[in-house]
Amino acid sequence: MTKDPALGAEERRTLLADLAREADALRPQLHRYAARLVGSVIDGEDVIQDAFARVFSTAGSIPPGTPLRPWLFRIVHNRAIDSLRQRSTRRSEPLEMAFDLPDISAVGAEDALIRRDTVRVALGHFAELPVPQRSAVILKDVLGESLADIAALLELSVDAVKAHLSRGRARLRAISDVRSDVAPLPSPEALNFAALFNAQDWDALRRLLADDVRLRQARRPEISGAADVGRFFTYYAEYPRVRVEPAWLEGREIFLVSAEPASGPYYFMLLEWRGQKISLIRDHRYATYVMDGADVMPAALR
Repeated sequence: MTKDPALGAEERRTLLADLAREADALRPQLHRYAARLVGSVIDGEDVIQDAFARVFSTAGSIPPGTPLRPWLFRIVHNRAIDSLRQRSTRRSEPLEMAFDLPDISAVGAEDALIRRDTVRVALGHFAELPVPQRSAVILKDVLGESLADIAALLELSVDAVKAHLSRGRARLRAISDVRSDVAPLPSPEALNFAALFNAQDWDALRRLLADDVRLRQARRPEISGAADVGRFFTYYAEYPRVRVEPAWLEGREIFLVSAEPASGPYYFMLLEWRGQKISLIRDHRYATYVMDGADVMPAALR
């Protein structure tokens, strides 16, 4: 898209302000959709970050009067599909062919019980569905979108959406959860990080940072370098005190963050290591919605 020459500077500023407000308000819903579409609350947030970077880089080219909500959903949808294509999906059905299933059967009356049960389905189960079924079920049963809006987003007929919705619901009901309830032991690095964090030994934590460490936080620009990322711990020293505990999510080691005095966790951190040094911190303090649907397993005790 090219920038509309008829769109003046003031109009562009207004559009950007409206877009920023709409994007921030929709972010939890967009994450719910992206996380279930890609089968991961962690990867879903990456999809949102990448999609929003694209949104604001092209914001000046949005035609005046464009409804922002469906436009944002479409960009997130496309970025999620790109992510699925890039990751070499485990399914035998080619992603490109999944939108061509010819079925015009109708779906029966919507039932609140179906929607309630669908919201509780583990994220990994959605990944067992072909993409159109997955999208239709998430948009209808998790987010409550209308059939017409779903059809517009997926560029399908309403009858096709009904068919994918019916098939997807039936398939989800047939999937059984075989997850083990026994989590792996926490790594020595995780135990050390948690001990230092909970003791508020910020200087020791800064010494764990790689020179080129990166920090990613929702609604914040990414920063890099040990000096700048080191201020991350300075901020935590000034916040109301929290504790971290090692846990597992989607096969990855995370740190659940809980407020003190003791309360349930309300967000998590994820670290990446290079040897004994931290190379990446993903902190979800400003994206607590990422916990929605997160199938967390506390780390096993020794």
